Amino acid sequence: GSFRNALAGRVRFVEFAYPRTVTWSLSDYGSAVLDALLARGITGGWLLAESFSSQVAWSMLAQSKAFTVSGIVLAGGFVQYPYRSLVYLARYINRSVPMSALRLFLKCYAAYAGFRHRDAPETRNEVHQFVSRRGQEIDRSAICQRYDLILSSDFRSLVCQTSVPVYQLYGLIDPIVPSLPVCRWLRRHCKTHRESKLIWTADHNVLGTAPKKAADQ
Repeated sequence: GSFRNALAGRVRFVEFAYPRTVTWSLSDYGSAVLDALLARGITGGWLLAESFSSQVAWSMLAQSKAFTVSGIVLAGGFVQYPYRSLVYLARYINRSVPMSALRLFLKCYAAYAGFRHRDAPETRNEVHQFVSRRGQEIDRSAICQRYDLILSSDFRSLVCQTSVPVYQLYGLIDPIVPSLPVCRWLRRHCKTHRESKLIWTADHNVLGTAPKKAADQ
């Protein structure tokens, strides 16, 4: 919410939330977003790809014809996840932890997030929505399926050959995606990589934890 407000009046900002699916491929995710955009007459723009959505963005780039991608900004995103063993570990933990323990963790996270976003009321007010979409068995199944998609995806060849400018935003402390290996790979292998920007006050949720600085970038 705070990032949305920071962008107000500067660009047309279209947001997406994904369904709790356990059957979609990354191609399906990309097609669904493209179809939704085209159905509303939106035929071009930048892709601001946060976390898992980076994989959806690459899928859109691979199949986009009617929609023109002007550029891609990774916000805590990646091309291929740098350390696959961590994804296996996260998937194992997610599948193994009892739902009661997971719900307790989410309550603790909500309390922390309320403190973390104490100066960003728009974001703080959306923490409940975030938590409510992760506390049921169907949510766990959808998240684990996304781990499988991350493990099977490899967009490195696509990114090496793209003509679309690529930027990266990341926070200082990111326990979800190791941002420095992503940055090094982009600099070495992506010929259209323009800049990687570290926002010191942000974490993995760089758009939410540093909304004004992220919006300015």
